[in-house]
Order: sequence, then C-alpha cells, then structure tokens
Amino acid sequence: MKYVNAIEVIPEELLLEIQKYVSGDLIYIPKVKNKRKLWGEVSGIRKEIASRNTEIKEKFRNGSTINQLVSEYCLAYETIKKIVYTRN
Repeated sequence: MKYVNAIEVIPEELLLEIQKYVSGDLIYIPKVKNKRKLWGEVSGIRKEIASRNTEIKEKFRNGSTINQLVSEYCLAYETIKKIVYTRN
C-alpha cells in the first residue's frame, strides 16, 4: 500500500468535506469489494495449492493411501482426507 497525498487525487470540494471528519490524519480507503483480489491471487499461492490438491486427488485415485500422502506432502491426515473427498 502506498501513500498518496489527497490533494493530488481528490477534488477540492470533496477534500473539504472529508476534512470535516478527518484532518491531518492518515486514513485508509479500501478497494471496491468486487475489485479486491482473493487471498493468494497476487502471490500465486492460490494456484499452487489448487495444483497440489489436484495432484493429491490423482494419486489417491491411483491407489495411494491417505497415510502415504500425509508423509509425502507433510500435511495432516484430516487435511488430506478433506482434499481427497471434496468433489471440486
């Protein structure tokens, strides 16, 4: 998140209105909800986890046991169980 001077981006009338509520303090203006990125989208971890889960499901379908997958992926038994038994 970067600092932006309000004088540079907000029309004067609106800035005067905002100053009635907050003057000289830093405020955070959140992004519009439908423009927010989901967790992990920016870093790419979301795709990595989805790919890993697909791989786990495929190995389970091909005969690997949950205990084998726990050891291979260093995940909890319940986590592997949720992955392999989730329909998506």
